[in-house]
Amino acid sequence: MSLLTKFLFPPSLFVTATALVSFTPLAISGLSEIRGKHLQYSKFFGVGSQTSAESKIKLSSRAAMVTLYTPAFLAGVFSFAIFPDEGLRFVLLRSAITIHFFKRIFESFFVHKYSGEMATDSMVAILLSYFISSALMIFSQHLTVGLPEPTIDLMYPGILLFSIGISGNFYHHCLLSKLRCKGAKEYKIPKGGLFDFVTCPHYLFEVLVFWGFAFISQTLNSFSSALGTTFYLMGRSYATRRWYLSKFEDFPEKVKAMIPFVF
Repeated sequence: MSLLTKFLFPPSLFVTATALVSFTPLAISGLSEIRGKHLQYSKFFGVGSQTSAESKIKLSSRAAMVTLYTPAFLAGVFSFAIFPDEGLRFVLLRSAITIHFFKRIFESFFVHKYSGEMATDSMVAILLSYFISSALMIFSQHLTVGLPEPTIDLMYPGILLFSIGISGNFYHHCLLSKLRCKGAKEYKIPKGGLFDFVTCPHYLFEVLVFWGFAFISQTLNSFSSALGTTFYLMGRSYATRRWYLSKFEDFPEKVKAMIPFVF
């Protein structure tokens, strides 16, 4: 515990409990993805579902993606009014959260090209995950006001991690969008950037964004959110690689799921 306090603000009972709330569903979801039970969107719509795709309530992918990112974006925006003037670390954390989810909304409108629909239950599950984790990170940071700073300051490395993550995520989303002509819905093997090494480099950089949040914040809650996101996206990337292998005979075996040369 003394080692942890060098990196983290002292966690309260509330922060410890909500950290488990942030971590557990994400980790379980990642395991479910590996086992073939997928959240119903993108290429996995109707795959591994207990109910048929036809029986699900669906939204267009564009509308669903914009909807699921908006509450987390608004949590970041309104936090500036609710918790004003609480120090540089707090400003950087909520700025990073707001910028990240604004980027995702922007991409949903102007970058992504969609092949289908999203089940509303999956949309709600992702919406709640992003909103709750963002709100808890922000509130947990508010609870650190007046506490002594951790001995080891990770704030500036966190800014670097966040910057690399958000830039890499955007770049690889742009590469994905170029795979399809307007109106086309077929899937192709992605190429360029880190796609030559892993199936889901956009997930890798998304993970770096959340570890950027964690390093900037240095609360138990933000670290549990980053760890849970890592487990979920590792599971999702593993399932995505398995899907590509099943659909494309020429998919290169050497391409890993999310971490080059490792996983």
